[in-house]
Amino acid sequence: MVRIRVLVVDDHRIFAESLAAALAAEPDVDVSAAGSGPAALRCLERAAAEGRRYDVLLVDADLGGDLPGARPSVPVHAGYEEGFVDGISLVTGVRTAQPAVRIVVLAEKDDPRRAALALQAGASGWVAKDCSLSRLLTVIRGVLRDETHLPPALLTGVLKELTAARKHRTESERLVESLTPREREVLRCMVAGLGRKAVAERLFLSPHTVRTHMQNVLGKLGVHSTLAAVALARRAGVGPVDLAGNVVERGGQLA
Repeated sequence: MVRIRVLVVDDHRIFAESLAAALAAEPDVDVSAAGSGPAALRCLERAAAEGRRYDVLLVDADLGGDLPGARPSVPVHAGYEEGFVDGISLVTGVRTAQPAVRIVVLAEKDDPRRAALALQAGASGWVAKDCSLSRLLTVIRGVLRDETHLPPALLTGVLKELTAARKHRTESERLVESLTPREREVLRCMVAGLGRKAVAERLFLSPHTVRTHMQNVLGKLGVHSTLAAVALARRAGVGPVDLAGNVVERGGQLA
């Protein structure tokens, strides 16, 4: 019998343990539980290192107590021992590091905007926490066949949200394309959360030159803060610079 390995991620311990126990009663399901985003990431990395990857994550939409999407994504390779990883960030990080894992978001209530955010982050399903066990099992098995599962009442709202997001993404991509290659490098550093001094050290530029580049980036993107620039960059699909990789090679004189 092929067994499905499931990880329940919810910071409400009683709910997580109850759901895990119910799923464990199924003959083809192995299940574990994690009480936070960082704990889930540790479980995933440990399982991968031992050659027993998880198949499906069931993630609390309200993980951490804040609205998903309100904080930047947290890469799996980051130092997350004391960091905050909300539900949407967890979806993004897991799908980036382990794309074979399917993710289903468990929600207290239907919310088209948040469901759309979850799908954009890479989730394969959005289901109510109070759905029946048989319904949840249907979703779990369905996402493993590359199906996407949404409550019928959410379909229209989610489609509207995704259409609007696509429009914003197109506009954001057009603005990002107006940047020079160096300005794009600086923007990726901003997305990674690097300050002016760190960007200067990474790109072998003077802090004054980095400041000029940052001002140019804000001006071309039509925003007034780094936070707004990062949000626009993410809509355009601009990812953070790889902090674990090598620094950019020096291509000329120090500016």
